[in-house]
Amino acid sequence: MTAYILRRLLLMVPTMLGITTVCFFLCQMLPGGPVEQQIARIRHAGAMRGASARDVPQEEIELLKKQYGYDKPAYVRYALWLGNVAHFNFGTSLVYHQPVLKVMVSKMPLSLFFGLTSFIISYLVSIPLGVQKALTHGSFSDAVSSAVVSAGYVVPSYALGIILIILFAGGSYLNWFPIGGLVSDDYENLSAMGKALDFLHHMLLPLACYLAGEFAFLVMLMKNSLLDELGRDYMRTALAKGLSFKQAVWRQAFRNSLIPIATGIGAIFSLLFTATLLIEKVFDLDGMGMLVFNSMKACDYSVVMAFITLSSFLIMLGRLFSDIIYVVIDPRIRFD
Repeated sequence: MTAYILRRLLLMVPTMLGITTVCFFLCQMLPGGPVEQQIARIRHAGAMRGASARDVPQEEIELLKKQYGYDKPAYVRYALWLGNVAHFNFGTSLVYHQPVLKVMVSKMPLSLFFGLTSFIISYLVSIPLGVQKALTHGSFSDAVSSAVVSAGYVVPSYALGIILIILFAGGSYLNWFPIGGLVSDDYENLSAMGKALDFLHHMLLPLACYLAGEFAFLVMLMKNSLLDELGRDYMRTALAKGLSFKQAVWRQAFRNSLIPIATGIGAIFSLLFTATLLIEKVFDLDGMGMLVFNSMKACDYSVVMAFITLSSFLIMLGRLFSDIIYVVIDPRIRFD
């Protein structure tokens, strides 16, 4: 297993190089980069003063290219970017005029809250609920819960957000929850408990949207996985040896049914970069999704490349962690 982990870690290096190379050169090929934006601003300012919109001296354009590093070939810029990334320097945001990491860190608390909370709740509730549905398969309660869970899976998260706002946030019916922002205007005057409750009051509806799809998927995955294990030969053997059905389920089938569930556990590594643009847009939240969207819209490639690089690395690290969890759950699994 140690050799497998080392191989996977080593393979991350060429994989990351491939991902960043493709994304970097795609960003360089897109129109509307920082030089073009500055030239457009200069032309607009000249037009506002009554001058010709084309009067941008070539010397000034060359200075702008030098300022943003565009006086060098793309492969040189990529090599310089890699060197900076090796020192954990992703450059400066063109939109926020701050170091990229500082901008991203300011958005991480919201992403971490939604990602970590939905992750914990999904696994804590979906696993026992999936087990219960498998053991009562075909019953009335299973049919009702399947209908509710399927509805949560089918309805898009942003559409669910709009429905929740209409029903519970003053849209047309009840006005139980606020929309927009993270906290109330008088947040600073509240006690510590009051601040926590106020934050949760604002976050409850968007959190429900984050949870809906993942929760429904995990419940049905757990149910189907356990049903599949209940039909295995080893279950019939266990029952023939005198174990009760309950004992056979918890001693034999349950552990094996967790293997497909372990696939998503590695996602815990990328929770800092949870980005759901449409939910943030619906509830007027300023998280990682809006940061990446605004950066792409403004051609702020430093932020875009930082997000792609860090999230890709953490996703690969999470998949390696999932493989390790496979072995913990079922020691018979070997990665050679």
